[in-house]
Amino acid sequence: MRKSLALILAGTLVLAGCGGWSDSRINPGNWFGKSRSTPVAATSAEVTNPLLPDQGRKSIFARADKEDLSVPVATISDLRVEPTPNGAIIHATGIASRQGAHEVELRLVPDAAENTLEYTLHVLYPVDPTPAGSAHSRTVQAAVTISEQSLRGIRTIRVSGAENARETRRR
Repeated sequence: MRKSLALILAGTLVLAGCGGWSDSRINPGNWFGKSRSTPVAATSAEVTNPLLPDQGRKSIFARADKEDLSVPVATISDLRVEPTPNGAIIHATGIASRQGAHEVELRLVPDAAENTLEYTLHVLYPVDPTPAGSAHSRTVQAAVTISEQSLRGIRTIRVSGAENARETRRR
């Protein structure tokens, strides 16, 4: 009992002596000071991003762009828009015309009507023929996140397929 009491008292004394740790130079959190704003050095008028490759130069190993073989899905069965703290998530469910549809993608339609956000649900089918199968086995889903700024002024969200389209309106 005396040993455990002595250890507890010694531990509390050591712990009480560590009060100055936050101001110590040993604390790695104090190695750098607070940030401050500094002026940016003037650069040339042409703004380039060094992380993006230069489109003018082609490598000898560069391949030609692949042909887009995707097609709109047969029917759109469901469309949901779920709000998030910084925008919304658009969920689209479609039924493909045959099994094996993959690389499902919601593509933005650039020339949509005013106050309308329009997407097309595209899929890629296998080259070899596949059976039609049940509707459950042909169901595909895709989602896209939209920021709050992109939703500003949008009254209708529309997703279209080959045979039909579904849309939802803001209340």
